[in-house]
Amino acid sequence: MAAVRRMTYSQIADDIAARIASGEYPTHSQLPSNKQLAGLYSVSVATIERVQIVLRGKGLTYGIPGRGVFVEGADE
Repeated sequence: MAAVRRMTYSQIADDIAARIASGEYPTHSQLPSNKQLAGLYSVSVATIERVQIVLRGKGLTYGIPGRGVFVEGADE
């Protein structure tokens, strides 16, 4: 089995964006925590924090302090 290459933060952001677009993460659903995402993608929490900045910048997510990161509504 070939070694798995680590994804860059932009590749991870693209992957999560595709999951949002496919409905895997529906509108207003909570994304996994940064720690959980870091484990899923085998990267540091700091990398996931950069991913979150990209997703917010694209208007795909919003954060609620103390609650987490949620998928933005597509038609609101």
